[in-house]
Amino acid sequence: MSKADVLVDQFERIRDAVYPAVNALSFEELAYRPDEQSNSISWLVWHLTRVQDQVVSSMTGQEPAWTADGWFDQFALALDPEDTGVGHDPAKVGMVTSAAAPLLDYFEDVHQRTVGWLRSLDDAALSKVLDDTREPPVTVEGRLNGVIVDNLQHVGQAAYVRGLVQRR
Repeated sequence: MSKADVLVDQFERIRDAVYPAVNALSFEELAYRPDEQSNSISWLVWHLTRVQDQVVSSMTGQEPAWTADGWFDQFALALDPEDTGVGHDPAKVGMVTSAAAPLLDYFEDVHQRTVGWLRSLDDAALSKVLDDTREPPVTVEGRLNGVIVDNLQHVGQAAYVRGLVQRR
């Protein structure tokens, strides 16, 4: 199994967790926040998708799916098109709401872009250094591993919030 195959497997595992966290929930359930300082399922899944979209797009040289494929317009959030949710305060978290279908469709668009690109890479491409000012230098593989860790944390949080929603 190549390094790219391992990374594809990890992104598939994220996908396998996103759908059960979102499926069959209403708009209100997806927007539910345990308290005003907490993140909703909508925000968590939107954010993990935006981060993956932004990072992968920056490495492929493509415009992010968020703007290139019309998701920014479809979601119609009062946010800058470059916003990924990093550093959002509770008020901005509350601005990110969505029904399940567009949330999952955007996620799927980004997921397919990610795994399609990964399948085109060999070990040498994954070892390419992106930032040599850090120790150890950041490689394509290292940056993708960071996205995987971030995405898995957020989808786990979304699953937890789903459990809270379903027990209310």
